[in-house]
Amino acid sequence: MDAKAGPRFSVVIPVYNGAATIGRALDSVLAQTYPAQEILVIDDGSTDQTETVVRAYGSAVRYVRQANAGPSAARNHGVDLAQGDWIAFLDADDWYYPERLRLHAELIVTQPGLDFVVGNFDYRDAEGQLMHSSMSVSALGRRLFAAHGAQGTAVLGVQEIGDYIAEQFSDTRMLSVPRQTFLVLGGFPTALRICEDVVFLLHLCARSQRAGVTCTPGAVYLVHEQGLIRSDRLRAQTETVRALRTLDKEIARAPDPVRAAWCLLVKRAHHNLAYYLAKQGQRAAAARSLARSFLFRPAMMDIKAMVSILRG
Repeated sequence: MDAKAGPRFSVVIPVYNGAATIGRALDSVLAQTYPAQEILVIDDGSTDQTETVVRAYGSAVRYVRQANAGPSAARNHGVDLAQGDWIAFLDADDWYYPERLRLHAELIVTQPGLDFVVGNFDYRDAEGQLMHSSMSVSALGRRLFAAHGAQGTAVLGVQEIGDYIAEQFSDTRMLSVPRQTFLVLGGFPTALRICEDVVFLLHLCARSQRAGVTCTPGAVYLVHEQGLIRSDRLRAQTETVRALRTLDKEIARAPDPVRAAWCLLVKRAHHNLAYYLAKQGQRAAAARSLARSFLFRPAMMDIKAMVSILRG
């Protein structure tokens, strides 16, 4: 596809002390078969050699430094500066496959009026070994594979958008969103350091009618143990509940499928927190978290879970 006839992508990469990996991320964007209009690296106050590594790419990459404010603020800053009409994101320790932007560009052109585009990506371990693809472990993803093929594309309506956000088979690294839409939504919530991407996606899904999906893996999520979610699970579970509950009032105006998906996510977050607390011997706190989940799509399984936790 001729890049002059398709969408103009600005790729925004937030980074903090990413000197060891940012080069691989940048190389993967520069190797795209459908070139990005620009690459913006927003350095969130790094103290290592990140700036030196990025500046070695010269005019091919725009480097911007800011005081440390978190990845949400960095992404938002990048979108504010972007000149493309579509935004794509990449984390500094992940990378794109060469067809990532082309796959989305072709879908945007052939399906006019899409509110956003997401897609399949691969999970790889610290050694780079393939673990599985994101859509292969999702019920909706497998249905899309069956209907459109593992290399196909699909368009989701409102009901399926609700199913998508409930399962989250795709995330920020495979999100393409019109810049104007991102700005209207206010970007990523900077007060959150966990689950901020899910909260943004819920905002986006609540106002969307049609979303595109590419079934071919377009990026890599590198799984490692240094992230906050894996290194401090109690905080991660607690903050996930808090983040989702920031939408309590807004979600009432969302389409029914998105509102139902939010309820499921909140319920699941309360359950996950309860199970973690129970494993740590904090049965009273676990029971309180589980009791709060009863407000969201109550079911017999809630009673069984409560009995299990109380019995230890």
